[in-house]
Amino acid sequence: MYRVKSWADAFGGDLYYIVTKYSGSLLLQKKYKDVEPTLKIKEVDGLDLVKKFSEEMQSMLGRKVEAVERLVEAAEDADLYHEFNSSLDINYYNAVLINEKDDKDNYVELGDEFILEPNEHFNNLLVNTTLSDIQLPTNVYNKDPDILNGVYMSEALNAVFVDNFERDPTLTWQYFGSSTGFFRLYPGIKWTPDENGVLSFDCRNRGWYIQAATSPKDIVIVVDISGSMKGLLLSIAKHTIVTILDTLGENDFVNIIAYNDYVHYVESCFKGILVQADRDNREHFKQLVDELQAKGVGTVNKALTESFRILREFRNAGQGGLCNQAIMLITDGAMEDYEYVFEKFNWPDRKVRVFTYLIGREVSFAQNVKWIACNNKGYYTQISTLADVQENVMEYLHVLSRPMVINHDHDIIWTEAYMDSALFASQAQSLLLMTTVAMPVFSKKNETRSHGILLGVVGSDVPLRELLKLAPRYKLGVHGYAFLNTNNGYILSHPDLRPLYKEGKKLKPKPNYNSVDLSEVEWEDVDETLRTAMINGETGDLSMDVKVPVDKGKRVLFLTNDYFFTDISGTPFSLGVVLSRGHGEYILLGDTSVEEGLHDLLQPDLTLANEWIYCITDIDPDHRKLSQLEAVIRFLTGEEADLECDEELVQEVLFDAVVTAPMEAYWTTLALNLSDEAEGGVDMAFMGTRAGLMRSALYVGTEKLSNRKFLTREDKESIFTMDHFPLWYRRAAEHPPGSFIYSIPFEDPSEGGLPEAVTVSTSVAVTVGGKTAIAAAVGVQIKLEFLQRKFWMATQQPNDTDCSDVDGLCPLNCQNDNLNCFLIDNNGFILVSKASKQTSKFLGEVDGSVMTQLLSMGMFKQVKMYDYQAMCKMPHHHHSGARPLLSPVYALLGALKWLITDFLIFFLEFNISGFWHTDNLADAHKHKKHDMLQPCDTEYPVFVYEPAIKETNGIIECGDCQKMFVVQQITNSNLLLLVVDAVCDCSNFPPVLLQPKEVKYIFLLVEVVLGCTVLVVYIFPTVN
Repeated sequence: MYRVKSWADAFGGDLYYIVTKYSGSLLLQKKYKDVEPTLKIKEVDGLDLVKKFSEEMQSMLGRKVEAVERLVEAAEDADLYHEFNSSLDINYYNAVLINEKDDKDNYVELGDEFILEPNEHFNNLLVNTTLSDIQLPTNVYNKDPDILNGVYMSEALNAVFVDNFERDPTLTWQYFGSSTGFFRLYPGIKWTPDENGVLSFDCRNRGWYIQAATSPKDIVIVVDISGSMKGLLLSIAKHTIVTILDTLGENDFVNIIAYNDYVHYVESCFKGILVQADRDNREHFKQLVDELQAKGVGTVNKALTESFRILREFRNAGQGGLCNQAIMLITDGAMEDYEYVFEKFNWPDRKVRVFTYLIGREVSFAQNVKWIACNNKGYYTQISTLADVQENVMEYLHVLSRPMVINHDHDIIWTEAYMDSALFASQAQSLLLMTTVAMPVFSKKNETRSHGILLGVVGSDVPLRELLKLAPRYKLGVHGYAFLNTNNGYILSHPDLRPLYKEGKKLKPKPNYNSVDLSEVEWEDVDETLRTAMINGETGDLSMDVKVPVDKGKRVLFLTNDYFFTDISGTPFSLGVVLSRGHGEYILLGDTSVEEGLHDLLQPDLTLANEWIYCITDIDPDHRKLSQLEAVIRFLTGEEADLECDEELVQEVLFDAVVTAPMEAYWTTLALNLSDEAEGGVDMAFMGTRAGLMRSALYVGTEKLSNRKFLTREDKESIFTMDHFPLWYRRAAEHPPGSFIYSIPFEDPSEGGLPEAVTVSTSVAVTVGGKTAIAAAVGVQIKLEFLQRKFWMATQQPNDTDCSDVDGLCPLNCQNDNLNCFLIDNNGFILVSKASKQTSKFLGEVDGSVMTQLLSMGMFKQVKMYDYQAMCKMPHHHHSGARPLLSPVYALLGALKWLITDFLIFFLEFNISGFWHTDNLADAHKHKKHDMLQPCDTEYPVFVYEPAIKETNGIIECGDCQKMFVVQQITNSNLLLLVVDAVCDCSNFPPVLLQPKEVKYIFLLVEVVLGCTVLVVYIFPTVN
């Protein structure tokens, strides 16, 4: 034990000398200490901060609403003064045909020259910012009179599009989706059909169109599965149901009833109720509908009676959408008109509209089917082929919109988050997401006003990145962040939201990326106090002890977070701001002159966080090519008088530039006079401040760097971003100042290879008036081979050691075959081992016996973590229920199912579960391949060292032998030296693994009879 301690002390002392020297940490600490008397530390008022951010977001979103309102007014006025001309023949810019030429080098019809230029504001896509163009789905004829008249009328929007963009240069895409099917988009852009020459995008199917065109609705879909519906008819009926489901959103409620000899709920758990039409439920219904089979005789009267009963109960209870109610009857015919059913349940008020879809070419019973719709304020249509489904289903939206149209209710709608697929391959995950603000456009003509004619919907996209810019990172501290969610509880934006997953080498959107609940990212809010308050639009605060996963979930930070939240007025959104308790709630304020600070800003080793907003550079085209550092310098020198900059942040940068300026000279001197102890093993030094300022210096040539991605945009975790501080900064902030954190990178398995570099960092703290703030973090990157060499040198016994009084091995040496020596970090990952392939592996995988013993001794502890956005390989028979964890509603539904099916255990496998909305990102209703990934919940362990235990040793009973081990802490670091007997075979101990395990939920229902029946529901999470 003594010998191991001496090794640890020698190795630790050597390391500490090297990393302090080459990082310059002591110099930086001294420089901040020298200016402590001039510093102020301000405590952040989180509630004031979130209110201020909310007001700014409200103002920004208000400008988007004003732009849309101007488009609505222009479109309605244009229609008012336009007279329909059935023989109208005009040319227009067709988005597919523009710039296309025929064999004679002449522009094709509708394909004139349309100037397209790359535009940075639109992600360098080729666009025309002076004109819009027209896109039509393949199944809409581009010279149809309705299309030509609509296109001609809506040309009046061009001037408004341009004017809006000039008034608010932060606007992105603006558009008008016509009820006839054409889509006018500004700025104009070239559209390309798929490989089959088909352009399937139909604006009328998009969530923003449907939400704006209709009010919330309760829908019961009734489908005939009698024997006459076999074959193609049933396929058309199924496709009709799927299409109806795709027109529903989170504000709608739905159920599906199938009927033949009996009335069947396609999901027996949903008997007698309506469920929210969120994505998970819609996909679940699609799976069940796909399994329907036709047989028996139809009893439509019973199905209609059950449908009316459900809708009446929900209406009377004040549940559901509380607006429109409708029954969708899908059948190949009706023997009678069932007038007695409607007299009993729907007349005279006709609170429920009935829409009828006659499937097939047979018209024998068409009159009855039509009568049902026409006498219940609905709409009748006949669907003969699969190709007819889309157009015919969409008609019901126009009918449901009539009351709103007649009353001219221009409701503003905001969509859930969705992904702009144009940015898909080029942007960070957090920057992909958008929301849309949209409003309906009505006909104001007196002669048609009573008919309630919906002309279409106008909208504009709002990148959520633009909202987050209004919550500056520097005000939120090292671990702080801002997030947004909807009044349905879904996340709009959150740094832990992961909308993409990797399949092979390709990034793909997760099927449920825009229906991730707040409780699934802030999962320690077990009572849903935060979620409930934010859904209700409340203003307030609360505190939680949280476990924050970092470094690909391999490590964890233990924080106490203060949450502050409020609503964003005029929207369905709420804003949350999180500040970590302690240093996270302090802002460091220093003072320096512009002249002095500007001089130090010009040093070549200095950079600023380019994703942070020091100055607004994305509005004026002349500013867009400026880096944030260039913009700050031009602002300070007065070269760009019209630049708008955050003066508080710029002042912090100036101060940090002055305090950290000596680091450049220090590092340069070292680089010019490298001593033997470095031996080319130290690659670079770096530092960062809370203001996002970074400095770095190379000690080797660029070609000799062990990790060339470090501190570049290729390694987002190592730099300041909109979402987070660098990982080396965050980890150092939770470690005692002056003590170093050593991190070995975890390589992507798809890239292969072993890590070659180790990142070392420490924090620099300042204390003023009893308040301690983290001013900066500083460190070095060293070659792993250099660290290993130092380790083996320190763990050797000198060959001239006197061994006359020693039994056994002498000289004692880690290179001896009888010993295994490891250098591990505070999460149990191996930095040094005799077997190089063990580098970066978890100790428990390599030696389960020792890890098990360390856990039982309390030197390490296991922390349970959960990932509610995981993707798992699903077995062939998997059937997704896709419901939130421990939902009391679904527990109750499980209980109802038990009442029907006697006593059972119901296993519910929980899966959290374009240009514009990529709505149907996964055909979940189709059978999955065996190895296909699907959303799931996982539980996984993280192991953490208990630093109070400096050293320990033990003996492990391994059957025929005993295995001895010694563990010693390396001072001023997060490292441990582990020496283990290599002779005794302890393979009878299983490995301790880090693999995540899928969590499934068992609903156990128990009947207790004591004079009556009592239903007790227990919900148990289990891990496979």
